[in-house]
Amino acid sequence: MATQMIVTRGLAKRYGEVAALDGIDLDIAAGSIYALLGPNGAGKTTTISILTTLALPSAGSAQVAGFDVTRQANEVRRRIGVTFQDLVLDPDLTGRQVLDIHGRLYRQPRELRQRRIAELVELVQLGDAIDRLVKGYSGGMKRRLELARGLMTDPQVLFLDEPTQGLDPQNRATIWDYIRMLRRERGLTLLLTTHYMEEAEALADTVGIIDRGHKVAEGAPAALAAELGADLIRISGRGDAAHLAERLRALPFVDRVTPLEHLIEVGVDNGSRRVAEVVAQASGNGFTIEDVAVARPSLGDVFLKYTGRALRD
Repeated sequence: MATQMIVTRGLAKRYGEVAALDGIDLDIAAGSIYALLGPNGAGKTTTISILTTLALPSAGSAQVAGFDVTRQANEVRRRIGVTFQDLVLDPDLTGRQVLDIHGRLYRQPRELRQRRIAELVELVQLGDAIDRLVKGYSGGMKRRLELARGLMTDPQVLFLDEPTQGLDPQNRATIWDYIRMLRRERGLTLLLTTHYMEEAEALADTVGIIDRGHKVAEGAPAALAAELGADLIRISGRGDAAHLAERLRALPFVDRVTPLEHLIEVGVDNGSRRVAEVVAQASGNGFTIEDVAVARPSLGDVFLKYTGRALRD
């Protein structure tokens, strides 16, 4: 059995009457990538704050690298790296100074700091900019510098809170490559939060979905998507969607029907083979089809199934 690098049991956090977390259990294996997904306010950042010793749990327990986050917080801090959702960089320092100061805070000897900075600058490709002021960095360069800072102490566990937020596709792909390399070559355990479903699908061995402080689903991305059925047929148009949905549910090869505004999603065993029969049900039902698409379920579909479509503040 793989060593569990992060373990929580009944982890809870309350702010007055508000339950930010309400009994979260996690088992994250060493050397794996775990993506924590959820709507705004679901408890993702609260979970990371507790696991990185920045917040105390109201109930339950949590261990990181074998140490209790409450009773052995200093031991946990020695073994983790963190990048935050919001950039936390002094714009009036150079990139090299940012990394050097972080190493000093952990009492790293000068020679070790210099060696680590040289390695990390090469890793995140900031060689031409490391001695420039951070205020002149692009968004992607700042994210890469934060990743390097999180790795300065050679951690066993790296926490990434929205690591590619606001980045363009090229910079996002670059960060993805770094994350894969860290797991592959250094054996790091990574826990990341993200709102990008394709990011979780591309990177994570395991995905956990939390909503309103509860873990509502967990598994490999492909396995979670497969639970929704083989294929989805999406029908968009105008008319009586509810009546059409009722007829579609009666078909023997349909496992679920989700009527939405101007759209009906139909889960079937084989999309390309069943699309004609599904479309035929619209005849005489007062529903005019404007477009039909066939797709395999994605992690985004899983996310919406468990968390709904309502916007969250």
